[in-house]
Amino acid sequence: MLEFFQYLTATVMTVIAVWRFPAVRYADAHRRALWGGYAGFSVALWLYTPAAVLAAERIPVVDLTTLFRHFASTAAIVAALAYVATSYGKTSESVEPRHVAVSRWISRASYKAGAIGVVLLTILFFTVVNRDTPSENFIIDHSGEWGAAVYMTVFYFFPFTTTAVCGYQWTRAARTAERTSMRVGLVLMAISMWMGLAHTMARVAIIWIAVAFPLRPSLVETLINATVIWMDVLFLIVAVGASIPTTSAAAARWRTWRTLYKLYPLWFDLVEAFPGTSLYEPGSRLAELIHMRVPSDVRLDRWTQDIADACEKLRYYAPEELMFAAEDATSSHPDPEPAAEAYWIKAALQAAATSKPSQYAAGPMQAKPFVDTNGEAAWLTRLNTVYAQITTAQVRDLLKKSAELDV
Repeated sequence: MLEFFQYLTATVMTVIAVWRFPAVRYADAHRRALWGGYAGFSVALWLYTPAAVLAAERIPVVDLTTLFRHFASTAAIVAALAYVATSYGKTSESVEPRHVAVSRWISRASYKAGAIGVVLLTILFFTVVNRDTPSENFIIDHSGEWGAAVYMTVFYFFPFTTTAVCGYQWTRAARTAERTSMRVGLVLMAISMWMGLAHTMARVAIIWIAVAFPLRPSLVETLINATVIWMDVLFLIVAVGASIPTTSAAAARWRTWRTLYKLYPLWFDLVEAFPGTSLYEPGSRLAELIHMRVPSDVRLDRWTQDIADACEKLRYYAPEELMFAAEDATSSHPDPEPAAEAYWIKAALQAAATSKPSQYAAGPMQAKPFVDTNGEAAWLTRLNTVYAQITTAQVRDLLKKSAELDV
């Protein structure tokens, strides 16, 4: 059970760190700090797993993974404090609120304190900690040793400060959050931080009680394992709390991705027919959907513009009466307006492939009251549904009818 929670927590934190990795590309200290916190904690959590402990047996330095995971945790803690400090942005008030000023001061001080802490942990690890034999669980195996107690107390100073600051700030922010998702997320984050504060205080108390009043190994193991599960639960709460405010953004991104997937056949046929319409050479559907050149919403805006530009060029190839023929052919269609445009585009593409452009353009398509890219994309999606079902025979018949109307 304990191992399951360890692997689960490490996996969840890693997934979130990977999900937020694109933030590293942007010059946004706020998002970078948040990613740094997740990345640091994911590394530290993996180093707590039995697989990491087993692999560490090959390292000649006894218990070195313990030092490494404490380094990773310290880095994550510094990033978390930076995230809290940058959450406020620039204040318009002449006098900065005390809680904001204190958070920012702690964040600035955490960089120096973190560096000093890493040096101090390293010195203590190699001097006062008894490392004669490798330990499966550092705290349990070193229970009652004053050197390990001093070492762990120095380490726990950082999570103690972080959980106290973050718990207070996120509790305060939850009261004023306007969106329900943000409020729920902040409440969960605040709860996890207060749980972290309790975890830190409990760990320090257990360590020093074991030094002052030697406890049975079985009792120490029970208490430490209980705090491990407590810690894993709080990290899962952190993951859920941080993810809730981004659910709407994730859902919007998914909808955009699906729209791009549906629009690809129409977009590809048009930009391939008129090279230079798109800013870059079109690739396969898979290549287009997985590339990271631009964000998906920007790409959707480009695609709708590419389609509109290509349709303007098609007007010089489409027969004058083609739209009337398309409207007649789709008069009984369940969705006649986008169906008529789909037939017009398909037939005009066929005409562009077999004839030269006319000196005069055919009439423009009917204007539509689009208010944004999403509205236009929704229309094009309806259009593409029909476009994908049009056969070559139907295109020939449509061009033939338009020619008869033109006579």
